[in-house]
Amino acid sequence: MKYFSVNLYKKILNCAIAEGMSLKDFEDLPISLEEAENLKFVSADEHLRAHELIDEKLKPGFAIRVGQQMKIDDYGVLGLSWRTCAKVREIFDRSERYFKLLSNTYNWEVKEGKEISNIILNRDANRRGMQLSSEASLSATMVVMQAMSEKKVWPIEVCFKHNPPKDLSSFDEAFKCSLNFNQPKYSISYKTHDLNLRTAKADTSINNYLLKQVDEQLKGIKIPGSKFVRDVEALIKDALPTGIPSIQYISDLTAMSNRTLTRRLSEAGVTYRDLVKKTQKEIAKELLRKKSESIGEIAFLTGFSEQSAFNRAFKKWTDLTPTEFQKTI
Repeated sequence: MKYFSVNLYKKILNCAIAEGMSLKDFEDLPISLEEAENLKFVSADEHLRAHELIDEKLKPGFAIRVGQQMKIDDYGVLGLSWRTCAKVREIFDRSERYFKLLSNTYNWEVKEGKEISNIILNRDANRRGMQLSSEASLSATMVVMQAMSEKKVWPIEVCFKHNPPKDLSSFDEAFKCSLNFNQPKYSISYKTHDLNLRTAKADTSINNYLLKQVDEQLKGIKIPGSKFVRDVEALIKDALPTGIPSIQYISDLTAMSNRTLTRRLSEAGVTYRDLVKKTQKEIAKELLRKKSESIGEIAFLTGFSEQSAFNRAFKKWTDLTPTEFQKTI
């Protein structure tokens, strides 16, 4: 069954109330705001019905305005994973992995070009609620990009599969770029340079790391092997929601060659491959003990593309399945 996070459902209803609707206006919906407080997900049909009901009562562009109100925390585990992205484009890479693994309501695809990159939202437009949900999703991507980069990054073009509304004012205010309707795909396009911007978090942590490297080279103070390994582990942990990071990816973040990184790890008695597995295992155990994320979400956070692959790996590490491990706690 297709489903949406209940946080997105609640956001729609709360934004509608802020624009003048009342709880009484939602009586035709099967799930009230109060009932939603005890849920993690709502079905796609329930989510899309909410969009359709509100669209009939409020002025055009409500879905766009909802997207502009989205916060990173509204996206749950996926949003938490965005906070550790090194580059802005990883927001979409992680979204693509997350929804392939845990849902079938979204399908993001990044087509990177030399100058312009297109972020495509592969969804049908055969229902008004889906059209509105797609508008909200495209609008929200801008908010997330600007929050992660802490820069006013604007798209250069947005495309919609459906007809334009009578009033485009909310669209113009949100996107500030060319708007195209009745197109083959839903998409939002950015300069490739903007997608490859470092996130604000990465700028801070990596700059601090590079300062340590400068100290090593200029002052002859070598970072202890154990500390170096912990630093690399932290970079691996941050990168895992995008998939298992290559040694080249980590080398780029540490401003080292692959050979230098491999040698430094070897001096500390570990290999890069073993360090990745160790990091995955530790994260998995920690999250399973907390029991705050589903096993599918833990598979996503530890770099697996399928829950079954995570289950097999965890069984190999511990002789227990993830569910069996949780029962021992």
